[in-house]
Amino acid sequence: MLGLFWLVFLAAAAACGCCHGRNVTYDGRSLIIDGQHKVLFSGSIHYPRSTPEMWPSLIAKAKQGGIDVIQTYVFWNLHESQQGQYDFSGRRDIVRFIKDVQAHGLYVCLRIGPFIQSEWTYGGLPFWLHDVPGIVFRSDNGPFKYHMQKWVTKVVNMMKSERLYASQGGPIILSQIENEYQRIESAFPDEKGSRYVHWAAGMAVGLKTGVPWIMCSQQDAPDPVINACNGFQCGVKFEGPNSPNKPSMWTENWTSFLQRYGQEVFLRSATDIAFHVALFIAKNGSYVNYYMYHGGTNFGRTAAAYIITSYYDQAPLDEYGLIRQPLWGHLKELHAAIRLCTKPLLSGAYETYSSGKLQDAYVFKGKSSGDCAAFLVNSDNTTNARVRFQNVSFELPPMSISILPDCKNVAFNTAKVSTQYNTRSMTVRHKFDSTGRWEEYKEPIPTFSKTKLRAKNLLDHMSTTKDTSDHLWYTLSFQLDSDAQAVLSVTSDAHVLHSFVNGAYTGYAYGGKKNFELNNTVHLNNGTNNISLLSVMVGFPDSGAYLEHKTAGIQSVTIQNEDLNNYQWGYQVGLSGESSRIFTEHGSNKVQWNRFHGIHHRLTWYKTLFDAPGGNDPLALNLGSMGKGEVWVNGQSIGRYWVSLHTPELRPSQTWYNIPRPFLKPTGNLLVLLEEEYGDPLRITLGSISISKVCGHVSESHLPPVMQSQSGVNYNKDLARRPKVQLHCPPERNISRILFASFGTPSGDCNNYAIGNCHLSSSRAIVEKACLGKKKCSIRLPDQAFGRDPCPGIPKTLLIDAQCT
Repeated sequence: MLGLFWLVFLAAAAACGCCHGRNVTYDGRSLIIDGQHKVLFSGSIHYPRSTPEMWPSLIAKAKQGGIDVIQTYVFWNLHESQQGQYDFSGRRDIVRFIKDVQAHGLYVCLRIGPFIQSEWTYGGLPFWLHDVPGIVFRSDNGPFKYHMQKWVTKVVNMMKSERLYASQGGPIILSQIENEYQRIESAFPDEKGSRYVHWAAGMAVGLKTGVPWIMCSQQDAPDPVINACNGFQCGVKFEGPNSPNKPSMWTENWTSFLQRYGQEVFLRSATDIAFHVALFIAKNGSYVNYYMYHGGTNFGRTAAAYIITSYYDQAPLDEYGLIRQPLWGHLKELHAAIRLCTKPLLSGAYETYSSGKLQDAYVFKGKSSGDCAAFLVNSDNTTNARVRFQNVSFELPPMSISILPDCKNVAFNTAKVSTQYNTRSMTVRHKFDSTGRWEEYKEPIPTFSKTKLRAKNLLDHMSTTKDTSDHLWYTLSFQLDSDAQAVLSVTSDAHVLHSFVNGAYTGYAYGGKKNFELNNTVHLNNGTNNISLLSVMVGFPDSGAYLEHKTAGIQSVTIQNEDLNNYQWGYQVGLSGESSRIFTEHGSNKVQWNRFHGIHHRLTWYKTLFDAPGGNDPLALNLGSMGKGEVWVNGQSIGRYWVSLHTPELRPSQTWYNIPRPFLKPTGNLLVLLEEEYGDPLRITLGSISISKVCGHVSESHLPPVMQSQSGVNYNKDLARRPKVQLHCPPERNISRILFASFGTPSGDCNNYAIGNCHLSSSRAIVEKACLGKKKCSIRLPDQAFGRDPCPGIPKTLLIDAQCT
């Protein structure tokens, strides 16, 4: 009976989620969890930028890549878009997301903000705050502090009720209040900025979460809040903790950078990221977060001004959740190498000295254990450096750091990439090229007489739409006693402007951060004339002091130099298709759709049906034939597109648009597009996304993969410790073809290669024997399979490019 009692007790305890809380503190070295100092690697994954079905896979891949912590913002305007009305369902289910992280045994850093920026519209603040009387955002202002405290308290209490703080046995070990506030702090007079910082810190700490709070890019963060660094090079530019009792933390290591429509993608190499992570750790850093580890998708209208729908696609996990190599694998190796140094890093004495003009050594020595770890740094970005350390000579490639977990042998060098490269490809699975399968609905052009909202001035776009639509119609009606030709001039500081006179389209213009003008000669009729101007925003601003004062929209209108600004204007918020929700199955039946005849008109809605392709590969729409607009699948917006706005290299910033498979049904999926320009829907295609090629490029001077065991690294120079090419196809694919193989001196790299002066003629046959038909294979350098040395005395390289099918 006693045994049965304990079984029942344990089962009840498990059902109640009872578990022991963790004690999370810190000192000048690192975070301390249950008495143990920690070096932690973190990755940003934002729950609403993917789907709940994707979360477990993303988290698992992050863990496999050596990540300890998942970091996410809390998106206030997503959860409380209308004051007092909360939504935590679907992609908004932050509790489910955190529990998924917990299920994988990882920690969480919860960045509550509530201002987050994050290239998210209005910086994450709900727009209804704009209308609170007397409010001044992010300052020592009573109304703002009241609403901010109410929201932060709600989030904290929600986490507490689910027992998600580490102090309750949950995974949350850190929380963040505010976000990069120091950038605007001085904009507020009479020290209102400084007083706000102290209030925010005190308010957060007073919520008693049992875990530390941080402020990023806030050098004056008040005790006990930890100041942390954001940027590309925190190992170089971070001023350090503002107290000797706080650890050095890097909350945003930008793996790529934000991208706006009309801009090229920013590429950051795996070697550059690894160099700066290693340098930060070498300078006593103990927490590094990759922003982003998975960026995902800005679904719907969530992206900030001009930000593309795809978010940080160049991160270690791409927009679709696929592993991006070599970044993911190179960082995994880096994490493993640094973990071999953990004991001296966290408990050893620290010293640094110069090894040359641009070379330094950072050394950690155990006080009594004899443990030792060293980071040998070459900051010269053009030249190899030979340095001496403990009477041993080491060759350092340009802009690189060698990590020596025992102060004797190099386990990893940031510039030597041994992991594979991969290539992502899109395979067309469906063409929307049948005229008979498309229908269209031309958006009605409103006139003054059809509007209900009136004002004797030009209203602000943002204040009028309140972030419920990208579109605001300005309409005006006036009389003329004869036909006339006139110049219509419109100035706007929104993003896009369309003009219609008497229902006919007359012009289009767009701008950037500054005002832009539209000037067109128009025909006016004898009698009543109607001017209809469509102001379009592509996201609201997401940063800056006095965000509540930012405005946008039409600023002035003249015809033949006659000022129309103070005429009686009529306004319509949004498009009629939006108000009818014609992008949903139910709303689609509210309007009369017409057969598509292949003639392209501005402001036209298109719809069709399609079946979901089989398989598990991610899917995306190729909208390269379209202009500008928004696209919905089964009523869910997959985001804005602006293909017609080209980069300096004369190409769109984005043509492929993610459709998560959970958005789809097996058959009869409704695809609806709002096209503002002259896009051609017949050339839209649906493609599946996969890793189609893997490539390895390793020389004899490369290091072998980092190997860890209970006894540390095996440094014996046996076969197991030689460098090797490792190829690994994604799930459900095998190596089906060797596209290139050369053992010798191949030229180029995995992106562009050729046989060099030295080449073993049997290279391809040897590699095919080792790899064909397999999911993964590895070949060491040198390998007995190569048989002979094609060029004795010359350092050799093995380059293999393989197709996965």
